Amino acid sequence: MKKKAEILEIMRIFEQLMPHPKCELEFKNAYTLLVAVVLSAQSTDKGVNKATKALFEIADTPQKMLDLGLDGLKTYIKTIGLYNNKAKNIMLLSQDLIDKYGGKVPSSRENLENLPGVGRKTANVVLNVWFDEPALAVDTHVFRIAHRLDLSQGKTPRDVEDDLTTVLPPAYIKNANHWLVLFGRYTCKAVHPDCPHCPIAAYCTSKDKKI
Repeated sequence: MKKKAEILEIMRIFEQLMPHPKCELEFKNAYTLLVAVVLSAQSTDKGVNKATKALFEIADTPQKMLDLGLDGLKTYIKTIGLYNNKAKNIMLLSQDLIDKYGGKVPSSRENLENLPGVGRKTANVVLNVWFDEPALAVDTHVFRIAHRLDLSQGKTPRDVEDDLTTVLPPAYIKNANHWLVLFGRYTCKAVHPDCPHCPIAAYCTSKDKKI
C-alpha cells in the first residue's frame, strides 16, 4: 500500500481535474436515487439510466412504486441484469419506507442497511450523494483501481473502504468514490487502460502499465 503522502497527492490531482465530481446515475429525489443504486448492482449506470428515465416519470415515491406493482416495475427494468430479484427488493423496501419511515429515505446507515436489497455500498452512495456525508462506496471500479494503484490491497470492499477512510480527510472521502469510478470508467479501464493520457501515471507501478 502506498504511503499516505502519495495517496493524498493522487487525490489532490483528481481534485484539480474534477473539483465537483458527480454521480452519473440519474435521479429526482432521495427515493429514486436509492432505487437507481439498487438497480446498478452488476449493471452499468448508462443501462440503469436508460431504464429508469420512463420509470421515474410515473413512480418517484414509494407509494407510486407500490401502485405500479411488481409486474409493472419489471416491464421498465427488464433490460437490467438480475431484474427479477431487484424488482422484488424495490417493492419490499418501498413498503418498508412507508411502514417504518413515513415514506422517506432514512439518513441513518443502520436504517438504510436494514432495507431489503440495500448493502453497505448502496447505503454509502445514498449517504454521500443525497445526505452529503463523507461516506466512501467501494464498487467494482473502486476496488479494482485501489488495487491497481496500490491504494489498498484489502481483500474485501470493506477492507479497501477502511484503508482509504483511515488515510483520507473527510473532504477527500466525500469525493473519492466519484473520482475513482470516473477514472476507472474513462481512463484506467480494466482491459485497455489509457496510460498515455493518465494524469497520475507517475504514481502508477502496475504491471500492466503501458507507458
